[in-house]
Amino acid sequence: MPPRFARRRSPIHGHGVFALRALAAGERLLEYRGRRVPTAVALEAFQATGASGHTFLFSLNALYYIDGNEGGNLSRWINHSCAPNCEAMVYVDIDGDEVRDRVYIQAIGDIVPGEELSFDYAIEISGTPDADLRAAWRCRCGASACRGTMLAD
Repeated sequence: MPPRFARRRSPIHGHGVFALRALAAGERLLEYRGRRVPTAVALEAFQATGASGHTFLFSLNALYYIDGNEGGNLSRWINHSCAPNCEAMVYVDIDGDEVRDRVYIQAIGDIVPGEELSFDYAIEISGTPDADLRAAWRCRCGASACRGTMLAD
């Protein structure tokens, strides 16, 4: 079967993931993969790099993050958008083993070939972000309803 996605230069930011064929609303597209990192370790790493406005850390649950930079796949290149065509869905392990929870990227609308995949990062940080932090997490999606930031409202 031919590939469904390709990584290319993105008009939003850096690289992005683009559909190579039509994708249906509700279709599960990719699993967000990477090394499971305990929350305390992930938050420490985020503190060191958070001001850069670039991370492959994905909050999985209260105990773990997924570090897409280590053992990650194509999904780590999906960009943020304030008007996304995908959403990230956390699937909880049936036996309650938090390290086995998964994150899947799912289409929320029909996606045409050549369209870039995106989801709302809604990044949460503690405290009130200052101007430098808001600038680091500036949104570049270009949507008419862009809120100007990848940070959660």
